[in-house]
Amino acid sequence: MQPALNHSMRPSEWGMLLALSALWGGSFFFTGVALRELPPITLVVLRVGLAAFILNLVVPMLGLKMPCDGRAWAAFLGMGLLNNAVPFCLIVWGQTRIASGLAAILNATTPLSAVVVAHFLTPDEKMTTNRLVGVLVGLAGVAVLVGPAVLTGLGTNVVAQGAVLAAALSYAFAGVFGRRFKRMGVPAMVTAAGQVTASTLVLLPVALLVDHPWTLAAPSLTVSGAVLGIAGLSTALAYVLYFRLLATAGATNLLLVTFLIPVSAIVLGALLLGERLEPRHVLAMALIGCALAAIDGRLLGRTRLGPITQR
Repeated sequence: MQPALNHSMRPSEWGMLLALSALWGGSFFFTGVALRELPPITLVVLRVGLAAFILNLVVPMLGLKMPCDGRAWAAFLGMGLLNNAVPFCLIVWGQTRIASGLAAILNATTPLSAVVVAHFLTPDEKMTTNRLVGVLVGLAGVAVLVGPAVLTGLGTNVVAQGAVLAAALSYAFAGVFGRRFKRMGVPAMVTAAGQVTASTLVLLPVALLVDHPWTLAAPSLTVSGAVLGIAGLSTALAYVLYFRLLATAGATNLLLVTFLIPVSAIVLGALLLGERLEPRHVLAMALIGCALAAIDGRLLGRTRLGPITQR
């Protein structure tokens, strides 16, 4: 019987989670710069394509090899669809019709989806009362962080909102699906390279069909730097951390990063762009901190509640 992954995360795992949130939080800055000159789907293809190029160079340098068997590449394709191609396209499409703040709140339902999906599809990541309460408090923290004004559009553009929610659900299924790479003995570096390579093969025809990138003007040095940043840091390096953390902490703990990403974006904006921290930002960070503590279980100590049983 496998040991449960509902354990409190180790300091090294919290460190990886924070680093991952900073890398993905920084992607908002890089994306904002790159979208000045590049259409969304083309940017997504450049993001995963350059990340694939980087990781496929690094893999042999580390003495590793990409697998040649169809089973591994079928798994890479499945992971690429669930974790990149499907959610990226849904979110890009959704954000053309709803405010980015509302999209951030809807995307922050990912840990809630992960709690439910992992509870029913895994033997060792069962839902606990603490975990469920923590996820709901974290979701409230993200809503406070983004601000109440965006909720005024909650009842409109239902299809676009559904698309972002579907993307969050896809991320949750990806977290559970990706657990198989540990059982297959595929290292995190190789898994990251395989996923973004498969994603590139899927998304490239879409970009060619929709954006006609050969008609675009050459990007400026600033935009080129942003593309390299989002590909090298927010994708290549980030997914190496993603798969390492998934193997040791499980899907539910890993996807808590969704709560930390907007926090990282706010902090980076304050440090690098001189943006002002408002009182609601501090309140939101406190709520998210309480949520993470509740999910981790250390703060509650002996009062930690057990798994929610199925009826």
